[in-house]
Amino acid sequence: MKTDFKFSNLLGTVYCQGNLLFSPDGTHLYSPVGNRVTVFDLVNNKSFTLPFAHRKNIATIGLTPQGNLLLSVDEDGQAILTNVPRRVPLYHFSFKGRVNAISFSPSGRYFVVGLGRKIEVWHVPSTPDSNAEGELEFAPFVKYHTHTGHFDDVRHIEWSHDSRFFLSSSKDLTARIWSLTKEEGFVPTVLSGHRQAVIGAWFSQDQETIYTVSKDGAVFDWKYTGKPTPEGEEMRDDDDEDMRWRIVDRHFFMQNSAHVKCASYHAPSNLLVAGFSNGIFGLYEMPDFNMIHTLNISQNEIDFVTINKSGEWLAFGASKLGQLLVWEWQSESYILKQQGHFDSMNALVYSPDGQRIITTADDGKIKVWDIESGFCIVTFTEHTSGITACEFSKKGNVLFTSSLDGSIRAWDLIRYRNFRTFTAPTRLSFSCMAVDPSGEVVAAGSLDSFDIHIWSVQTGQLLDRLAGHEGPVSSLAFAPNGGLLVSGSWDRTARIWSIFNRTQTSEPLQLQADVLDIAFRPDSLQVAISTLDGQLSFWSVSEAEQTSGLDGRRDVSGGRKITDRRTAANVAGTKAFNTIRYSTDGSCLLAGGNSKYICLYSVTTMVLLKKYTVSVNLSLSGTQEFLNSRLLTEAGPDGLIDTTGDGDNPELRDASLPGSKRGDPSARKRMPEVRVSGVAFSPTGNAFCAASTEGLLIYSLDNQLQFDPFDLNMEITPASTLAVLQQDKDYLKALVMAFRLNEAGLIKRVFQAIPYTDIPLVVEQFPTVYVPRLLRFVAAQTEESPHMEFCLLWIKALVDKHGPWLTANRGKIDVELRVVARAVARMRDEIRRLADDNVYMVDYLLGQSHGNSEKHDGELSLDWGSADDFGAHPKMLTAGAHQKGLSLDDLVQPNPEIEMVEDEWIGL
Repeated sequence: MKTDFKFSNLLGTVYCQGNLLFSPDGTHLYSPVGNRVTVFDLVNNKSFTLPFAHRKNIATIGLTPQGNLLLSVDEDGQAILTNVPRRVPLYHFSFKGRVNAISFSPSGRYFVVGLGRKIEVWHVPSTPDSNAEGELEFAPFVKYHTHTGHFDDVRHIEWSHDSRFFLSSSKDLTARIWSLTKEEGFVPTVLSGHRQAVIGAWFSQDQETIYTVSKDGAVFDWKYTGKPTPEGEEMRDDDDEDMRWRIVDRHFFMQNSAHVKCASYHAPSNLLVAGFSNGIFGLYEMPDFNMIHTLNISQNEIDFVTINKSGEWLAFGASKLGQLLVWEWQSESYILKQQGHFDSMNALVYSPDGQRIITTADDGKIKVWDIESGFCIVTFTEHTSGITACEFSKKGNVLFTSSLDGSIRAWDLIRYRNFRTFTAPTRLSFSCMAVDPSGEVVAAGSLDSFDIHIWSVQTGQLLDRLAGHEGPVSSLAFAPNGGLLVSGSWDRTARIWSIFNRTQTSEPLQLQADVLDIAFRPDSLQVAISTLDGQLSFWSVSEAEQTSGLDGRRDVSGGRKITDRRTAANVAGTKAFNTIRYSTDGSCLLAGGNSKYICLYSVTTMVLLKKYTVSVNLSLSGTQEFLNSRLLTEAGPDGLIDTTGDGDNPELRDASLPGSKRGDPSARKRMPEVRVSGVAFSPTGNAFCAASTEGLLIYSLDNQLQFDPFDLNMEITPASTLAVLQQDKDYLKALVMAFRLNEAGLIKRVFQAIPYTDIPLVVEQFPTVYVPRLLRFVAAQTEESPHMEFCLLWIKALVDKHGPWLTANRGKIDVELRVVARAVARMRDEIRRLADDNVYMVDYLLGQSHGNSEKHDGELSLDWGSADDFGAHPKMLTAGAHQKGLSLDDLVQPNPEIEMVEDEWIGL
């Protein structure tokens, strides 16, 4: 089995803090998610996460006007410059302080950062497409100059449209006007008059007006003018010397006790949008301050708002609930509406087809995530307390979940509804659950009762209660073949139950510590058990004997929490695996726990194959090995002290319950602990996912590089490959050369140019070293291209010609074979659905023709009752064609009489 899994995407979290950015064309939205940046494609409805990671949570991001460079800065001022089209980090830089605002000039040559109370202007790092000479600068970041003048943090920076001036807004109640270069007759100007911190300042389209918005909801219009002249008096000559920026109008949002959290202005359309602390946003037209729209979009305050270049879409971020929304104000509809889990995730499971991931959390919500798009497609909220486990039935259409509210629920994932609820005679909080592969029986265990409850899925009735454990039941697992049930308990035993026999006997397995999790191997012959002392033990199911074991304490331990009194090497809380899962082929075991590591073990050799680091984010507790003693104060660790609350804003005070860990909104926002609560392998075997504190991490083998050559020499080039293909007609050589270059476009071109009659000959002589790559490529083409029979001929030829080699190397190419099987199954389902649709359509057309034969010649027969099912146009066309004496075969041929029939219908 391949182990080179790499991070590919982050789901489950869509917005944490900081600012949002639209791409220059307005089709992509950039959102900071913890210490990473996620990009949402709003047109194609997809999302991806950029591969770099900061050492702290990202505070602000900036994008060049061309959209090719992204500058992200974390809370400590550490910046990463990223090439957006290639998704490659180019340069790391430190601003040596917290950056609160970044703004790139419209010309793309400079950018300004608000560094505390200072403002620094920097040259934008040049790229070959922007530099006239086509050469990169030796020093990417070159400072242009520094401005000082504000007395408090700079919160917002906005450029003029000609890139000559920029505005800065600060918490010191003022906004200031600065010039990029020395302008004749210009001096830096202070715009003062607000009574609270200024949220933002913007130039109008003609740059004759400046709008400033403050926290208390005041909007000021500024114009460059002289003193107002009293009525009846003429303007004097010395009034020209008294020209300066003055307040010409004042407006107020009037949102009662709510204050303004964020605002944005779109100069071409004169739109001002403001987000308030009560979750309401307002859209206003300037300069008359006409209210266009107000909408309540969140239960908590809106942290950031921005407008795309065309002024049609508004993007909102609310960090308290992790919400991200894109609103089209003209049609009053959502373009994007996503929200992550409010509390930490507890469990996850892949759907049997590998296209969905279901996550459950302490907030009582079940979310279904689409892997391809990265979006949550449905959320279930029927549970009233934290959800502890989830599992699919073997057919894949039914999901079962267990919750602390005392219920087990069955969900139909075709109609998206809860169709069955199972409860115990007494009120219990279920901590684990298992489903029989046939989907007929569901079992659940509780921390309150030591019995295992079993229900019938068909009737919903409680069938039996299995007694035998002397402690709370912590884990349950059915054998994949459906014969046995294994339960683990805190009484240091695991029991094998034969629940379908008359005797319902149980075989106890004695362990050395409390059981945390149980996993069955896919062949049902072995079971793995994780215990509290960090041991992984492997048991033979048929013999009820331990066959092997390994000590994972050294592998999983790592990271010291800020409240730990002991070092990372001596603390016991991180030295056990809370969740374990077998790989699809049963050769490996994936394990995770309350630490920053995920371990992958070989089941046969009991060797640690690889360790994956979940997060390097120092904003999480438990990611660093050594604590800084300077951060330990008399009141405790500095990271746990709430510094946001003050006397003026009582709603910002920390209201968390002392000692509360589960369901407390504030507990996970202040230095949450890094941990892995669930892991799962994809059914295809080419990916696995982990539910962590930061979100749903997906590690995949499918990361395709732009250029990954293999066995190259000087003669192999794209031009020579095409020459061999087109001139020499040597298809085998051309295909091998294309695979050596490993350029996707070239391989596809050669692949499609090979005649279908030559496929068996090419495959027969194809080198076996390239067979896995060809298998994966053909599977991808099967899912993407419309040439279905062509791709199936390739698959058939590969199996026929290389069958013995595929059988002998099954373990090495297991992932490729599963991808091919999935592609063929998907094609089969699509062809079956298409055939069914065509059968109904042909039956309908034939029925129409028989019905019309009994009518008079001048009569037009239409079945209006089924017009919605089939569409009106085919029926009209068929009925009219029958009157003209045309057959069904004539309908698919270009015929002037058919066009005449259409014209007659339009005339009707």
